[in-house]
Parts: sequence; structure tokens; C-alpha cells
Amino acid sequence: MVFEKVREMLCEQLELDEDQVTMDSVIMEDFDADSLDVVDLAMNIEDEFGVEVPDDALQTFRQISDVVHYIEDHQ
Repeated sequence: MVFEKVREMLCEQLELDEDQVTMDSVIMEDFDADSLDVVDLAMNIEDEFGVEVPDDALQTFRQISDVVHYIEDHQ
């Protein structure tokens, strides 16, 4: 459930196909995302899941699995 929603948000934000996004995808490398894209993702996570994402947590978001596990741990 969390992965599917994160994948949907990323696909919309970065104009990706769903099959491009896996738990092992590296956000900045695999999708040519920059730090602003990661900040936008964090804001979308806060809105969608009601989970606060402080700056220090944001820096740990390397792979999609990092994002999913953070959300699951803080819901």
C-alpha cells in the first residue's frame, strides 16, 4: 500500500512509468532527480500520509525502500 502510493506520487511528479519504479530504485541516480525533487516528494508525503519529514530524515532518502520504510515507521 505505502509503496504503491509512493510510486504513484513519483511517477506523477517526475513523469515516470510505473514499471520504472521499484523498491531498489535510487531516486537521484535512476530518475535524474535533484534535491528539489526530493523536497517536493517529502512535502507530498507529509500531505498524503500525515508524516512529518524533517531535513535530517530527508537526507536518508536514497532508495525508494528508504522512503517507504520511513513512512511505515512513522505512521
